[in-house]
Amino acid sequence: MSVTPAIPILVFTDLDGTLIDHATYDAYAARPALDALRACGGGLIMASSKTGPEIARIRDALDWPDFPAIVENGAGLLPVSGAGQGDTEQYDALREILNKAPQALRNGFEGFGDMTAAEVSAATGLSEDDAALAKQRAFSEPGLWRGGDRQLDQFLNYLSGQGVTAREGGRFLTLSFGQTKADRMADLIAEFNPSHTVALGDAPNDVEMLQAADTGVIVANLHRSALPRLPGEETSRIIRTTLPGPQGWNAAILELLSELKLR
Repeated sequence: MSVTPAIPILVFTDLDGTLIDHATYDAYAARPALDALRACGGGLIMASSKTGPEIARIRDALDWPDFPAIVENGAGLLPVSGAGQGDTEQYDALREILNKAPQALRNGFEGFGDMTAAEVSAATGLSEDDAALAKQRAFSEPGLWRGGDRQLDQFLNYLSGQGVTAREGGRFLTLSFGQTKADRMADLIAEFNPSHTVALGDAPNDVEMLQAADTGVIVANLHRSALPRLPGEETSRIIRTTLPGPQGWNAAILELLSELKLR
């Protein structure tokens, strides 16, 4: 027996460089599509390397409090209307492994836990208040690699031996214990049972999510190299925007809603 879909469309979206402008951290250009998505009864799942406190603020600002969010690259979930950081056991274990790395390798990685809020602000362009939220981590550690390519290979090998994965996002190298956005996506699809799923992103850490959706959208980002061609592009199951960031997000969602007769 088939199960009646609960909602017509469920959108999973990266934030920085995708729904939110890379430079201004503003989603204004995506407002028409966000309004259209709300009007058709669709859902919005924010999926980002950002922390729970960071995403809670963005979710409230965009007025989407009724859907959970995928935080810290899939390492955790922010519940509906939740704002808390969560248990920091995973983050504490991650920092311990990081600090036990050979000193020459450890010196090459500057994580958010090594920075002050002012330094995170300088590295991200966030205000110091928002940077302080970015430092409230529970599951993962983003940072900047300051060493050479050979040392990076050695660093990644060390981390792998400790059960830690490192993923490249739009700005940072993010360390975690391996959970991905796509892992959480599968659980939320089962929960919400949408007729159609969409995923939008711009960075390597979005690829599994793009491939797991009915429609994947690679959003143009002028500040980084484009993702390589992905399986599914030849059949237009995965598409690319011409416009960057929230402008591209807006155009892609409005077009898809029209194709699905949801506008």
